[in-house]
Formats: sequence, structure tokens, C-alpha cells
Amino acid sequence: MPLFGNMEIAQIIIDSLNFLQCQQRLTLYGYVIMENHLHLIAAAANLSKEIANFKSFTARSIIDLLEKNNASYVLQQLEFHKLKHKTKQDYQLWQEGFHPQAISDEEMFRQKLDYIHHNPVQRGYVDEPSHWRYSSYRNYLELPSLLAVDLVDL
Repeated sequence: MPLFGNMEIAQIIIDSLNFLQCQQRLTLYGYVIMENHLHLIAAAANLSKEIANFKSFTARSIIDLLEKNNASYVLQQLEFHKLKHKTKQDYQLWQEGFHPQAISDEEMFRQKLDYIHHNPVQRGYVDEPSHWRYSSYRNYLELPSLLAVDLVDL
């Protein structure tokens, strides 16, 4: 579902990532937030734990916002598509798990960063990656951005 296209929901994602960075629980090197998914290039002492915490907190915050805004259709969809074994929750916002890939060298880092930054272009949303405001591409150009990242000198 294209929930992250909603500016309030996207802001929850940004604020949560910023919090993890400020708490020094996550180092963020690159990101892009699309309408229905996000890509991160990040590191943490326990990345699986931090991503699980991120997903749990953002899911609760987004569902609370949807309930406050009486977004009944969206909530019904999140309830309908919830996995059957998830008996302790009413809704499922995120897919289970995540798909981490170890980045082994500078070339691979550059390729992954280029891929995520060009995701909005590939989807036809913008002509230039710098036009997508929910992306670290602007950070690498030293333009105003929504979220700080630890820049890697490429």
C-alpha cells in the first residue's frame, strides 16, 4: 500500500531514523523512502534489533495516526493482510523480516547507493534523483535535505 506517500507518515519514518541516529544506535549512509517501501544503507552494533525496533515503533505510530484520522479503509486493508499467526496485533504494516546485504567493498557500496538513489527515477516519479526529497542523494550533493547521513567519500 502506498502509505509513505502521505507526508505525515513519511515524517514518522524520518523522525524515527533521526532518533536512532541521535541515540547513536544507527549510522545511516544512504536512504530513499518510496511510496510503499524504503531502502537504507546503514550500520549498527545489532542491526537486526535496531530495524525491528524501528519497524515496531513506526508501525505503532502510523497506525495511531491512521486511527486518529479515521482512515478505516486503510486500517481494514492492514487487518485483512495481516499474517494469520500474528494473533497479538490487529494490523500488519511492515512485511516480516528485512533483507540485509553485507556491503563488502567501495564498489559495492557505490552500486547500492546508486541503485537506491535512482529508484524514484526508475519508477518514473522524477527525472533527476535530486528532485526526490525523501532521499539521501541531496546530502551527497550538499543540498538541503530532510535527514542527515554520514557521507562516504566516493
